[in-house]
Amino acid sequence: MSEPEQFSVRIKVRHYELDTLGHVNHAVYHQYAEVARLEWFYQARGEGNGFADRNIAPVLLETRVKFRRELREGDTVDVTCDVSFGGSKTFEMYSEIRKLDGTVAAEVECVLGLMDLDKRKLVGEPEEQFRSAGFALAG
Repeated sequence: MSEPEQFSVRIKVRHYELDTLGHVNHAVYHQYAEVARLEWFYQARGEGNGFADRNIAPVLLETRVKFRRELREGDTVDVTCDVSFGGSKTFEMYSEIRKLDGTVAAEVECVLGLMDLDKRKLVGEPEEQFRSAGFALAG
């Protein structure tokens, strides 16, 4: 059996994302990873409504970017998104921002949780929450 294709989103660098040095502003890397995360959530939920019936939603708790290579106007990148679950109320998402030649421009590591929107607290067992809400997860 072959490996499933890694999830990614293609983004073209726009001129207004540049800083005074002529390369992509540091905050934009966070935005690129956010685009990939949101697209991953959208695709993984399939035809269902995801967490709407449960009144829970993903919430970003921590993010870190490792800058590897600069991006400049006109560059096009693929932004990957991989999710991993542990034994706590949080889960992790990892993204690479890659130029089309395969060069890694940045790595983005995030810690997220699922928040009960009424109680404003994290819910437990996020992997099970995803699965029971109909999300298609690898593995």
